[in-house]
Amino acid sequence: MNTTRRSFLTAAGALAASAVAGAASAQNVVDEILQSSRRGNWNDTFDARASEGGKVATTLPIFSPQTVSYVERAIIQYQDIVGRGGWPVVPATKKLQLGVTDPDVPVLRKRLMVSGDLSSQAGISPTFDTYVDAAVKRFQARHGLPADGVLGSYSYAAMNISAPVRLGQLETNLGRLQSQAGTLGERYVNVNIPAAQIEAVENDRVVLRHTAIVGKVDRQSPIVNSKINEIIINPYWNAPVSIVRKDIIPLMRKNPNYLKDNKIRLIAPNGSEVDPMTIDWSTEEAAKYLFRQDPGAINAMASVKINFPSPDGVYMHDTPQQSSFGKLMRFDSSGCVRVQNVRDLVTWILRDTPGWNRQRFEQTIKSGANTPVPVTNPVPVYFTYVSAWSTGDGVVQFRDDIYGKDGVDELQISSAQ
Repeated sequence: MNTTRRSFLTAAGALAASAVAGAASAQNVVDEILQSSRRGNWNDTFDARASEGGKVATTLPIFSPQTVSYVERAIIQYQDIVGRGGWPVVPATKKLQLGVTDPDVPVLRKRLMVSGDLSSQAGISPTFDTYVDAAVKRFQARHGLPADGVLGSYSYAAMNISAPVRLGQLETNLGRLQSQAGTLGERYVNVNIPAAQIEAVENDRVVLRHTAIVGKVDRQSPIVNSKINEIIINPYWNAPVSIVRKDIIPLMRKNPNYLKDNKIRLIAPNGSEVDPMTIDWSTEEAAKYLFRQDPGAINAMASVKINFPSPDGVYMHDTPQQSSFGKLMRFDSSGCVRVQNVRDLVTWILRDTPGWNRQRFEQTIKSGANTPVPVTNPVPVYFTYVSAWSTGDGVVQFRDDIYGKDGVDELQISSAQ
């Protein structure tokens, strides 16, 4: 969908107008916020609640039928917000955090009140108190940002996307949710690309949630509908031709020992091993060979690979670079998906595979032996693209539209920073 910003906003505005007509008697939230009394010091902890809505953390899957209902309610809520003028723009010039007193804090309070992150009873004081801190953390959690209560560039960027654009984002994603919710099976794995997050779902409940690293903008993770049919413990890594051309050949030009240092063997089409020193690295001659990395601690997939049939040849895997999971923007792979705490997920996948409990799995990793394990009951796996959803009344989740599929440039926050 390549909606222009103008038509996108016009459509959102028209929907909002119809919502306002039916909500004329509703309390004017914005007016109430503007007229709220001022409050006292940053550490006041009297009667205001931190937020109006429910908890952000949930075991409700993104593709639950309940999620669809919550998104439909959220759309009505956002139509009402748009009809009342949306929320104010918060000046993005200062590092606001707990204990600060600043003339920008009242605007921040109003913004958080309109979206339901801060109670309208909390007042419009210029002090960044514990209520504002809790509200900012809730806002950050809803937007997939580190919930540290400190307003930095990503938090400001997410906060200052207008209400009409957020409304349009919800409507775009409602269609995606409606097309698949309730159809994925009783037990499945869902990789939500914009959230860089994985859900292991059983009986419409998330039993495991994993942080993921997904494809870069120029090497995107594809949409997938498949079944996990094999786990490979201590896998060999065969470098895709794209990585050979874009990464390995340039690295070999800089460091002729790169393959040796990383235990990568060069295999000819006839299966024989080739000495890298016999290759002309100033050309792309090497691209016709197989680059195969031995199992081990520095293997690109580390301890385990999760396999499933895919026309794009993608898979899920462990990584030796565990620090990558702490990044704010986890769009850093060449299309495959790296999984944090992958051993927990593999143990769950192998639950019905006789003889493969956690203990044997861990012992096999320690052995270092390359060990393929067929999955007895293949588990459905989906790579999906949902950048906005809701898991409860007042709990609306938004993510960066990393691949630009929502049709509005300003939703691609990471590429604008």
